Amino acid sequence: MDMKKAILKCAAAFTLVLALSIPAAQAQKKYDPGASDTQIKVGQTVPLSGPASAYAVIGKTQAAYMKMINDEGGVNGRKVELIQYDDAYSPPKTVEQTRRLVESDEVLLTFQIIGTAPNVAVQKYLNAKKVPQLFAATGAARFTDPKNFPWTMGFNPSYLVEGRIYAQYLLKNHPNAKIGVLYQNDDLGKDYLAGLKAGLGDKAKMVVAETSYEITEPTIDSQILRLKDAGADVLFSATTPKQAAQAIKKVAEIGWKPLHIIDINASSVSAVLKPAGLDNAKGVVSVGYVKDSADPEWKDDPGMKRYLAFMSKYYPDGDKDSNLNVYGYITAQLLVQVLKQCGDDLTRDSVMRQAANLKNIELDLTLPGISVTTTPTDYRVNKQFQMVQFDGQRWQKLGGIVADEAKE
Repeated sequence: MDMKKAILKCAAAFTLVLALSIPAAQAQKKYDPGASDTQIKVGQTVPLSGPASAYAVIGKTQAAYMKMINDEGGVNGRKVELIQYDDAYSPPKTVEQTRRLVESDEVLLTFQIIGTAPNVAVQKYLNAKKVPQLFAATGAARFTDPKNFPWTMGFNPSYLVEGRIYAQYLLKNHPNAKIGVLYQNDDLGKDYLAGLKAGLGDKAKMVVAETSYEITEPTIDSQILRLKDAGADVLFSATTPKQAAQAIKKVAEIGWKPLHIIDINASSVSAVLKPAGLDNAKGVVSVGYVKDSADPEWKDDPGMKRYLAFMSKYYPDGDKDSNLNVYGYITAQLLVQVLKQCGDDLTRDSVMRQAANLKNIELDLTLPGISVTTTPTDYRVNKQFQMVQFDGQRWQKLGGIVADEAKE
């Protein structure tokens, strides 16, 4: 009798454990729209046409990277479907296409929407819908503001911080400079200008002239002439690629010889400096945080080898030496890292929680000493820089890594 009771008791206990374990296993898998056992849908807008179409290659690299990931089995066994629409860098089109991604395609998240103004146009919408606006391709301060926009995380180094870095460089190396600023009339340009002035502090009067342009203007020739006529001997171009190339060419054409600083968004050798003329671009100063695939310094680097192998197999028509393609590669790599950390909890909340808990993530193509760390109160992905100067062929380092310890 005791034996029978013992057997029944054991059987009951086993049944209870089994009953509890099945829901527990099932509970581990959580999905929001855009995710399933087999698929993760990610959406983005890219300027495949329009005034910022130089950035189109970023989206092409990211699509190629996802194809590589899918060929390797996907992320935790799920294929990533990257849905891309052209917004021509036009905010109204960005709104239209982003609504399509969220309401029709039902993506789990948006990724790397390109451009400051396009991201501004959809930021409130995505936050109201509680859809991640992940690794937005902009460095404007409003995209690293978890208190007011918890569903938005920018990728690019902060324009405010980058502006301060240039100010520190000028104060140290050109303390008597007369600075002329060309800036894009949106959050991108305004943040750069504000950062430069904040970094100059009580020396902000070193800025002797500033002039803006609209992204739709065909040229910035008149603005360059105004800055030259103001007596500036330093030109800071807070621009996107097209206008940076135009500025470099116009400066050379009129025989002006300022120290020319261009922002990181416009530092591509292939998309900006070559079209402007390599000789014209010699001496230009900027910042960087990624390895230059054209620099023999990295020929034996494991991360560079992986990138070059990827480009050869998955994007053979792409320019392996373009830092826009390098950018596309590292942003895609970081997205995959976040999705891996999500495991089987593929909810939108989980995506943002994992994006805000990246710990010393080293990407294949970021410079040694630079890694990604985020927290729920610090959404800034890139907080470290390397000052660089173009020698007519490639970017050369100026000093060591500069870290941003600011809290904004």
